[in-house]
Amino acid sequence: MNLLEVKDISKTYGSGEAAVEALKNVSFSVEKGEFVAIVGESGSGKSTLLNMIGALDVPTSGKVIIDGKDIMAMKDNAATIFRRRNIGFIFQAFNLIPELTVEQNIVFPLLLDYQKPDQKYLDELLDVLNLENRRKHLPSQLSGGQQQRVAIGRALITRPSIILADEPTGNLDSQNSSEVIALLKDASRKYGQTIIMITHNRVIAQSADRILQVKDGVVTDLGNVQS
Repeated sequence: MNLLEVKDISKTYGSGEAAVEALKNVSFSVEKGEFVAIVGESGSGKSTLLNMIGALDVPTSGKVIIDGKDIMAMKDNAATIFRRRNIGFIFQAFNLIPELTVEQNIVFPLLLDYQKPDQKYLDELLDVLNLENRRKHLPSQLSGGQQQRVAIGRALITRPSIILADEPTGNLDSQNSSEVIALLKDASRKYGQTIIMITHNRVIAQSADRILQVKDGVVTDLGNVQS
């Protein structure tokens, strides 16, 4: 079953001679529970593509359908609510709130939506992320790898339809990078979580189920990764 369908997405910035085609008629689908890596050089269009999938930007043409819903047809307020409830984001820069503890940072998306955290699920996430003994710590008291694990927990806490990870290991050393990728892979298996990850690192991309390559705004499916 396809959870995500990207249909003929194009994105052009500027006009006339200054026009830049960031994406060119991009189409692909992602199954529920699939872990997909998107690779490409800087400026290839991969971040633009992720922004389209995450409803953070609007394409010049085309559709993005998540769980049967055309997110491009939604009005701003509806899109904001859908994004908050159905899309989890993991960024390279962690984007944690300095004044909040590990536990508070993780449940923050739920509080924004006036929802009460599921304590059992929160405890399970803290255990899976190896953050149980850090739950009352502030971000400044954590290592980079620990901060990114908090960001993963924050993305998982709403049980989103899809998680979008933008260079999630970009600020981490090799050991922490390996741990973060292993956690994402575990989340995909344990929770049936659909994950799309941008990375310029081909070795890290091999951890995914399938690899898509973006080059000059064109997406090529490189196929399933051999396990």
